[in-house]
Amino acid sequence: MGDILSQLGPLFVRSVPTVIFIFLLLVILDRIFFQRVIAVLKEREAKTVGALERAREQTAAAEVRSREYEAAFQEVRQEVFRQREAERREALREREEILKNARREAESRLAEAQARLAAEVESAKRELGTACQSLAREITETLLGNGSSDATPAGRLQ
Repeated sequence: MGDILSQLGPLFVRSVPTVIFIFLLLVILDRIFFQRVIAVLKEREAKTVGALERAREQTAAAEVRSREYEAAFQEVRQEVFRQREAERREALREREEILKNARREAESRLAEAQARLAAEVESAKRELGTACQSLAREITETLLGNGSSDATPAGRLQ
């Protein structure tokens, strides 16, 4: 074992300058290269995290706006429905009014026509009554024979 240690002693002594050189190289690389790379990586990570955070915020804002637009759209849709319903009611009311007016006019015309018809019936009855009386007189005169030849039906025919 002592033999191994005696062999390792000079190796350690000769490796000291290499270790110092590697240590200095690491320090120089750390200050010149690694710190800059780490700074760039940290900056990139900050920007990435910031961009992701901004993207999340914008997504949340877009969702809020989307909900607002949807609510506004729903409100407008309901308003349009209410307007259509009001217009439909108004059209039905106007239709009912037109139908009432048409019924009144038809009833009025029917009453006038019935009155004219009743007047015509009465006139026809009067004319028939006078014609019946006149015809009855003529028949009576013909049957009773007035004595005049003009009153006889045969005399009339000639």
